[in-house]
Amino acid sequence: MGLTAALELARRGVPVRIVDRLAEPTTESRAIVVHARSLEMFERLGLVDRLIGAGVRTTAMEMHSDGEVVARIALDLVDSPFPFSVTIAQTETERILTEALAEHGVTVEREVTLTGLTQDEHAVRVVLEHADGSEETVSTGWLVGADGAHSQARKLVGSTLAGKFKGERFLMGDVDADHDLDPHSMYTFFAPHDGPLLVFPMQGDRLRLIANIAPDEERTATQEWLQQVVDERAERPIRIRDSRWLTVFEVHHAQVPEYRVGRVLLAGDAAHVHSPAGAQGMNTGIQDAHNLAWKLALVGTGQGSPALLDSYHAERHPVGAEVIQFASALTRVGTLVNPIAQKLRNKGMHLLTSLAPVRHAMADRTEETAIAYRKSPIVVQGRGGGELHAGDHLSAAGPELRAALAGTHEHVLLTVAGSDSAAAPAPVADVTVRQLLVGAYDTAPTGYDAVFADPDGRTAARYGLPNGGRIMVRPDGYIAAIAPLDEDSPLHTYQALLQA
Repeated sequence: MGLTAALELARRGVPVRIVDRLAEPTTESRAIVVHARSLEMFERLGLVDRLIGAGVRTTAMEMHSDGEVVARIALDLVDSPFPFSVTIAQTETERILTEALAEHGVTVEREVTLTGLTQDEHAVRVVLEHADGSEETVSTGWLVGADGAHSQARKLVGSTLAGKFKGERFLMGDVDADHDLDPHSMYTFFAPHDGPLLVFPMQGDRLRLIANIAPDEERTATQEWLQQVVDERAERPIRIRDSRWLTVFEVHHAQVPEYRVGRVLLAGDAAHVHSPAGAQGMNTGIQDAHNLAWKLALVGTGQGSPALLDSYHAERHPVGAEVIQFASALTRVGTLVNPIAQKLRNKGMHLLTSLAPVRHAMADRTEETAIAYRKSPIVVQGRGGGELHAGDHLSAAGPELRAALAGTHEHVLLTVAGSDSAAAPAPVADVTVRQLLVGAYDTAPTGYDAVFADPDGRTAARYGLPNGGRIMVRPDGYIAAIAPLDEDSPLHTYQALLQA
């Protein structure tokens, strides 16, 4: 999360420091699944090809019980240029981000611990302790606390996690194993007398195994124990050869009440914690960081007011709450112990997932492509747009337009022309905007940064703008405002909200 925020700021030319108390990058793979919406974000960072190349494309989820597949969800149902997840060790994800950050002249300062923090309306003053015991006092405009579930930043601003603290316990291992699993699927095995076993194939013969265990289980993680659990729960042969990492951990379902505390912004596990069900923790944190960083960049360059940062909490806190609710529900469903309840679960899942709308909804929920900010205080809905609303994520129509939208860290004003008489570029002030035109025309108007042909009106139809319109796209790919061609007020209202 911290790496993502630092990279997004650095590539916008905003001075940034990133510190880590660890002497070296962690060797623990931790979170391993990057979902479609996060891949779209990595495309904006220019890193998606590196990420996909270092991982395995995962195109389906399967749930097994009593020797049967009770549900199978194809992830390619989602409306995304990346209709899949990538299963990749977090160490690899962090390596890719760290290398990209270094390309912008920023390196992680290691063995540096945050020990003190005070703030006022003008600045944050932090005390950093270095490996040699020396202390450094730093004054900065803003501090992003992306320092994990035991966040020191959260503690120093007086914030606490609130939620369910009777946590689930899990046995987890990254192993090399002999198996016949489809490497492009994720698996959940519901055991009748124990908790579920989650299996994620990774590159080569590597697997991530996560097993829910009894809350009072105090054993040390061993390969023998993990193999025993796998033998008891998996309905496919899995023989562990070597263990890369074994651990027992406990998770809670909790969230801070405010993501912004003055000039301190909390992100990722510092702001929300929950079970690994759904594999959405890291993705939520990465998207927290991306949502926050472009706003911080505008504030830092004077194109946005500090009040703009309130929208970070307004947009991301509900997402964190929904992820916690989703993970909690999946955990409850997976840990049913009553045999009758288990049979009802299995039959219900099989019946529901036979319905196309349910499969689509589950794929969207898993891949996080359903996330939208329609209730955000900084989006403006004008006339038109059909099913497309301000606050939705904009899926580009066609590879050329997609590349243009993803290849910038600025706002984009997309004009969709309803005929060959496309309007001239809209007047935009105060915020840097690239203006793109899509339309059916003989001679395209001048003044646009790029023009894309749409002779059949497919783009206009896709966006619900048969008579044309304008879409202001934020740097994170979400729609800031929608307006018809004859109405500029939603665009001006949005710009005013940035400065309010």
